[in-house]
Amino acid sequence: MLAFVHSYYSLRYGTLSPEELVTEAKANGYTALALTDINSTSGVFPFVQACVAQGIEPVVGIEFRVGNCWVYTGIAQNQEGFRELNEFLSGYLIQHQAVPEVPPAFSQALIIYPFARAKEFQHTLRENEYVGVRPAEINQLLFSDLRRKNNVRLMLYPLFTCKSQEGEALHRHLRAIDHNILLSQLEPSHGLAQEPCFQTVHHLQKQVSHYPELLNYNQQLAKEAGFAFDFKKRRNKLYFTTCAQEDIVLLKKLALDGATRRYGAGNKVARQRVLHELDIIEKLEFGAYFLITEDVISYAKKRNFYHIGRGSGANSVVAYCLGITDVDPIELDLYFERFLNPKRTSPPDFDIDFSWDERDEVLDYIFKRYGREHTALMGAMVTFQQSSILRELGKVYGLPKTELDALVEQPQAPSNANHLTKEIFRYGQLLTDFPNVRSIHAGGVLISEDSIYNYTALDMPPKGLPTAQWDMYVAESIGFEKLDILSQRGIGHIKECVQLVHKNQGIKVDAHEVAKFKQDEKVKEQLRSGDTIGCFYIESPAMRGLLKKLRCDHYLSLVAASSIIRPGVAKSGMMKAYIERFHHPEKIQHLHPVMAEQLGETYGVMVYQEDVLKVCHHFAGLDLADADVLRRGMSGKYRSKAEFQKLVDKFFDNCRAKGYPEHITKEVWRQVESFAGYSFSKAHSASFAVESYQSLFLKTYYPLEFMVAVINNFGGFYRTWVYVQQTQKAGGTLHLPCVNQSTYYTSLSGTNVFLGLVHVQNLEQKVAYKIVAEREENGPYTCLEEFIHRTQISLEQLLVLIRIQALRFTNKGKKNLLWEAHLQLGHKVKATTSELLFQTPAKTFTLPTLTHTVAEDVYDEMELLGFPVTCTYFDLLQTEERGDVPAKDLRAFVGQKVRMIGVLVATKYVRTVRGDIMQFGTFLDAAGDFFDTVHFPQSLKTWPFKGNGVYLLLGKVVEEFDFPSMEVEKMAKLPFQKDPRY
Repeated sequence: MLAFVHSYYSLRYGTLSPEELVTEAKANGYTALALTDINSTSGVFPFVQACVAQGIEPVVGIEFRVGNCWVYTGIAQNQEGFRELNEFLSGYLIQHQAVPEVPPAFSQALIIYPFARAKEFQHTLRENEYVGVRPAEINQLLFSDLRRKNNVRLMLYPLFTCKSQEGEALHRHLRAIDHNILLSQLEPSHGLAQEPCFQTVHHLQKQVSHYPELLNYNQQLAKEAGFAFDFKKRRNKLYFTTCAQEDIVLLKKLALDGATRRYGAGNKVARQRVLHELDIIEKLEFGAYFLITEDVISYAKKRNFYHIGRGSGANSVVAYCLGITDVDPIELDLYFERFLNPKRTSPPDFDIDFSWDERDEVLDYIFKRYGREHTALMGAMVTFQQSSILRELGKVYGLPKTELDALVEQPQAPSNANHLTKEIFRYGQLLTDFPNVRSIHAGGVLISEDSIYNYTALDMPPKGLPTAQWDMYVAESIGFEKLDILSQRGIGHIKECVQLVHKNQGIKVDAHEVAKFKQDEKVKEQLRSGDTIGCFYIESPAMRGLLKKLRCDHYLSLVAASSIIRPGVAKSGMMKAYIERFHHPEKIQHLHPVMAEQLGETYGVMVYQEDVLKVCHHFAGLDLADADVLRRGMSGKYRSKAEFQKLVDKFFDNCRAKGYPEHITKEVWRQVESFAGYSFSKAHSASFAVESYQSLFLKTYYPLEFMVAVINNFGGFYRTWVYVQQTQKAGGTLHLPCVNQSTYYTSLSGTNVFLGLVHVQNLEQKVAYKIVAEREENGPYTCLEEFIHRTQISLEQLLVLIRIQALRFTNKGKKNLLWEAHLQLGHKVKATTSELLFQTPAKTFTLPTLTHTVAEDVYDEMELLGFPVTCTYFDLLQTEERGDVPAKDLRAFVGQKVRMIGVLVATKYVRTVRGDIMQFGTFLDAAGDFFDTVHFPQSLKTWPFKGNGVYLLLGKVVEEFDFPSMEVEKMAKLPFQKDPRY
């Protein structure tokens, strides 16, 4: 018998995973099972794999619904039928339309209509169409004339989605969440399942004993619609040219040409490495993947788009020669096998970063170049997690907002323990990790050989490009390798800075001359000083401190710093060990000469994933492919535990054969095993370091243009005001937004920096754009009256601009302008949009002298910009005290107790071994220099942070590896002058 099921991929409806459904179906005697999730194919492939594993015939389809109404179900008779259903559903999901009441005539798919709907159905059923009768509807057949109609084929349609009464209750909770209503308000019209719990085959056979045709058609469908799928076949576009051989010929040509460009004509090492990689690429049939990636990069270069190739793909010399990455694997001793090898089970992918404002055009090219029939964005699944679960369940139980907030913030608090929260926690535990919403992967793109509809229906998220309904894990399981097209703000900094330098100084800068940047003495000094605010990946307080501790002034040390700053390495103690060994190399004791040879660059400390490969290969004699499998196994990515154990045994057997003492072998293995789980790819670190050098060079030589670019691209580690402060420190003369000078974003002319209108809070985007466009088309504004007429601005928006002094070109005081604005617009309900034939001058009035203070302006700036411009935070203080010690002299006071005053920039908290909270702070002093603080739990309990502002701090100056900071004993937030506006 065939049962029909909904998995939890029928979002906010189903209660079991595909695997659990298969297990339950087998336990109840079913030999075939049809997964028909609601408007979804997300669970199809995990379902098919589970059926094959448990000896059940898989049948796949889709239940088409409009709102809560079941319209019909489509069942695929084969792969082509699955494609038909996917393409049909996708057309309506992409257009955000409801499916029609009658589907088209599918050639390889069956349609099942609901019995309740078929009773009034006027449509003549086709040969491939049935009417599904649920067990609860069987008794209705006695009074139905459908049995007597020749063209109506009635089929038993048992549909299950729950395992037990608890599951049925969970189903009700999900339906209430979906409709955002109380549990008590649920009705059948909200899409509640009828008899959702599994029934045994024996029980159903007894129910249909008087209607054998119901069972006959059910069994016939199971035979006709079995779904077979080859999970070992590759699904990506197979050839870039016309065949694999031509792909390799082209790839070899491009790679060797690139090797000449990168390494020079006679570099035998580079040529040998390229040929070695090409051999593996050809054997594993990855030529098209490399060529497609190169094609995308070539398009981007023609458009002058900036890109960064990173990830494990940076281990490839072929990728370096093709221009996909700017990381030289030979220089860094990176192994290609970390990216691609014959024993790797999961497909690799290239991660390509573009500027946030250029990525969409790259995606548009990919879809047009390879066709929408074959291209889709990778999907993702947002699951129910602790806070979202508590909030959603709290609402369906009717908790008021105050109690709901308290429950989410402190779920274990005694005040939150009652009969309702007991139920919420009970069902919350059941809901954890359930799919909640289909979403979009950060950057994954799929390019398939066959139609993408062979594998998935497509959604149309707000991103505006068709998106697969399953995630990267399903994609990997069915043979897809994704191409990651990502975006980041750091590339936007670089791109815009280069443009600003050319515009402002007439200098053309090539930001890809990284080799030159690495050798530049000024860049080295900038890096060593930790003056890296705004630079990609190296601007955080922790990273700036690490750069100073390591006296970092060359590429390899920056690559290492980019890796050991990662949470796993830092938490393990490896970061501290690395710094200590850097400062005291004479104390290093290597376990074995091989370890000294292979880990000499990192002072005997394993810093990268590649170090695991090095040790396994050179110390234990494993080949690089086996070494990578072992590394992946230690990080939890087992192909099979038995195979993993074979490699562990091989590690020890090889070491014995080499004559190593057992205690040394065991200690090396212990270090490898403990490190592999949290290690970071050296190729990743090297990619980050390349981009860091690009930012650093621009900051060193063009600091004003660089900081303006950082401000305009947003997304840095710090808030905007910090970058504005750095712009002033770099010699920029900062100006408030001005309707006659500012553009939408911040602009630079010489050393004059005009803040962009985008920074004015409460100013509508369309108004800001119109102000700039009107000025550029018809010239500067000459007076308030003309500005109002030309922009048709509302009173509310005009007042915002006046308060931020954006109309100071009028040479009138702010309060005078406010009066005039009310006189001209205060009585108007709506601004006129038609041109006047004759412009009549507005009446003028003589106003009394109005008082005005700088403090009023500053408070307006803080309210409308988020930070002061006319003066500093320190100028607003009630006290003139600025502390005993400036940040630049802190090292001279190591061991002494001092007082300092600083404006809070950032905080970071960590938990101690005992579970207490301690925090780290970063401040700017009155001179605009940074200093860092440590706040131990005892100090924090009495003297906690109290939000943004300026603090007086008392503490002891300490130093670690030449990097000073303050261990705070006491601190207090200092009061500002009273706001004179109120």
